[in-house]
Amino acid sequence: MPIIIAGHVAVAADERDTYVAAHADLVRRAREAPGCLDFAISADPLDPGRVNIFERWESREDLDAWRRVARARRTGIRIRGGRVAEYPVEAEVPVFG
Repeated sequence: MPIIIAGHVAVAADERDTYVAAHADLVRRAREAPGCLDFAISADPLDPGRVNIFERWESREDLDAWRRVARARRTGIRIRGGRVAEYPVEAEVPVFG
């Protein structure tokens, strides 16, 4: 069953772009990982302290395998809040055609 990880974290506005840039290698490696359908860590266009998180995986096994090797870079940037959750996908319906 596919899995989506989605949400956001809050960081200091003056550290947001540094946080996003520090995770570029993680994003690249995740996108190359078996079973990764999409992976993004991106700056929110409206809130200067918000970082949007989105992952889409083919299966629990693929996600678990990635988590074992991910090794996210330690940035020293404090996460001030937010919410990221996991959503099992029961069905996929195209939105734009």
